[in-house]
Amino acid sequence: MAEYPVSICFPFVGDVIGGNHISVLGLIQNLDPSRFTPLVVLQDMGGPVAKLYRDAGVAIVQDPGRRHLVHGRRVRGGALLGLLPDLPARTRFLRDHRVAIVHTNDGRCHAAWGLAARLAGARLLWHHRGNPTAAGLRAAPWLAHQIVAVSRFAAPEYRGRPDAVHVIFSPFDTRVSEDRGARRAALADELGIGPDVRLVGFFGALIDRKRPLLFVDAIAELQRLRPDIRLIGLMFGEPHDDAATSVPERAHALGIGDSIRLMGFRTPGAGWIAACDLLMVPAVEEPLGRTLVEAMLVGTPVVATDSGGNREAIEHGRTGLIVPAENAGALARAAERVLADAALRKRLTAAAVTHARDHFGAVRHADRVMAIYEQLLSDARGARRSGHQARAATSVEAM
Repeated sequence: MAEYPVSICFPFVGDVIGGNHISVLGLIQNLDPSRFTPLVVLQDMGGPVAKLYRDAGVAIVQDPGRRHLVHGRRVRGGALLGLLPDLPARTRFLRDHRVAIVHTNDGRCHAAWGLAARLAGARLLWHHRGNPTAAGLRAAPWLAHQIVAVSRFAAPEYRGRPDAVHVIFSPFDTRVSEDRGARRAALADELGIGPDVRLVGFFGALIDRKRPLLFVDAIAELQRLRPDIRLIGLMFGEPHDDAATSVPERAHALGIGDSIRLMGFRTPGAGWIAACDLLMVPAVEEPLGRTLVEAMLVGTPVVATDSGGNREAIEHGRTGLIVPAENAGALARAAERVLADAALRKRLTAAAVTHARDHFGAVRHADRVMAIYEQLLSDARGARRSGHQARAATSVEAM
């Protein structure tokens, strides 16, 4: 029998908040404390990730490792070798804290903590939130005891281990409720605009996969289609690489410099999504975009590309509109259709909130993850018993 509660380690690398941090927070808040104790480990104890967890009342501890991996950059070759000096410290850390399961949540965490988990004798749950063709997934079935994917799109297939992957949608607080009128009025006041200006939102880090420049192109096309509709494209998220300059430059080149606003990262996101008249998702190969579901829950209509796991969240024509990827014109036409048709907006948002509440609850997610934890613990006990029996048999044979 396991000695409850057992320690579950959630290590994070870097200091940029992503959907994985928010999903893990939702999981932690719904774990059974009589069975599981979360241990959140961070490299940066003073950054935004630390603030997110502290504000939620979740204790955090310092990562003993000192090597930092760059957000958005593939982990391979020299970067992997550079992690080796931290391996002994992380292995000792897990043993000292009697960690039973290490639950990693992105590529950098898999690389930094996966081998340490195995050396420490802990079970490794590899939570995959990226593309199913990610190079690191080739090592996953050999390193991880269990793999969890956030969508069917994200789930890799392993012929040798067909039971290695479970699909569990990310958790959301389905009880969320926002006064969209009040939220919109407050945002309009901040922007200094009137109530007749339509607000089209982009939410997410300004990285290439999210297609921020395509969003700008779509806003320009939407203005061309409907010059009678006053609108602003609001981009909520941290700019990376050269996005802080490339986005305004693209907007200026298209003649819509005043119609694109960089709003920075803001949390909680649901309130800001509720302030928008429409959520536009131009991203490609998103495993399961959080903002789609958050928009569904707060009543903001969604237009998204037909890529990644978007179709697993949105049913075209019933809970939102899906358009071909990499097509600014298609995004603009769908957005124009939604903005111009109040009856369509009402029908889409009513169906969307019901669907989201039925499929993306945090309690449902936590129950499924805890069932995997229990299976991992049971497998560990079985492995220990087998080891004891093998050693006992060897001892008898030697007598």
